[in-house]
Amino acid sequence: MKFWDTSALMPLLFVQDWTPEVEEFLAADPDMVAWWGTFAECGSAAARLRRENRLTPLDEELVLDRLATLQKSWLEILPSDDVRRGAMRLLRVHTLTTGDAYQLAAAQVWAGSATRPEFVTFDERLALAARLEGFRVLPA
Repeated sequence: MKFWDTSALMPLLFVQDWTPEVEEFLAADPDMVAWWGTFAECGSAAARLRRENRLTPLDEELVLDRLATLQKSWLEILPSDDVRRGAMRLLRVHTLTTGDAYQLAAAQVWAGSATRPEFVTFDERLALAARLEGFRVLPA
């Protein structure tokens, strides 16, 4: 089971350079974990791509349909005091956005005391913070 950041989920929703690689990760281990806010973050990314004319309105609808289907299959880490406290700590330690701090804090709540849990992201700053927090980050 791997924790999936929004940046890693987007190539599953529409074809990008990273799509073959993330499809391999998913095929090898279809059990996904995501943060509660990931659904809205993916929707926001799709809307931004449409506004930038990188997706058509029809493409955006297809992405949102795929997202709804994908969300049904993942384990979702809900908002909690532990996630909030973890995000606050991460913001003081790492150069992260609030959303990324919540992503990583949710991953930590999910991982508990696991040794080298896996975290899938294409966000370099988030990847660095995840590595420093003890995660095995994919892609390597």
